[in-house]
Amino acid sequence: MSRCSNLVDVGRRHFLRGGSVAVAGLATAVLPVGGAKAAPANAQINYPSNRLANVSDLTVNEPMDIEYPDADSPGALIKLGQAIEGGAGPDGDIVAFSTLCPHKGWQLAYDSKDSTFNCPGHFSRFDVEAGGQQVWGHATQNLPQYTLRVDDNGDIYAEGASDLIFGRPSNVL
Repeated sequence: MSRCSNLVDVGRRHFLRGGSVAVAGLATAVLPVGGAKAAPANAQINYPSNRLANVSDLTVNEPMDIEYPDADSPGALIKLGQAIEGGAGPDGDIVAFSTLCPHKGWQLAYDSKDSTFNCPGHFSRFDVEAGGQQVWGHATQNLPQYTLRVDDNGDIYAEGASDLIFGRPSNVL
């Protein structure tokens, strides 16, 4: 019995040692010369352009329910009140996200106090001001953010998503 335990311990040690060497090598290979951070690679899933609302329909920090790219995909359109990276509109503060948790598809709830979407199922949290980045929980990907375009009349159009929306086996409608 003890011989078996020792073999398991040896296996763990070798696994952990090999994993740390691999991570160190990967970190060295990924960092560009001079230590500058590389720009993140964003996947873009192109869905048909759909009109969601008009800028005048939005109230700061109150999400508007939307459906994009189709009626089977609930989402939210939010005017944050301050310009953020990836924000659209004249003030650069309008964003839209899928409101299906990428972990198990639970319907997310918006918390206006800290600008996060929160999952009631397994408690994943997603930061709206940081492009839907996961900040807590079981999810293994960020919240899909919709690519927005605002025309000269203030009409807001969604034209794609940053990630695969929960429950879709592919990126095609």
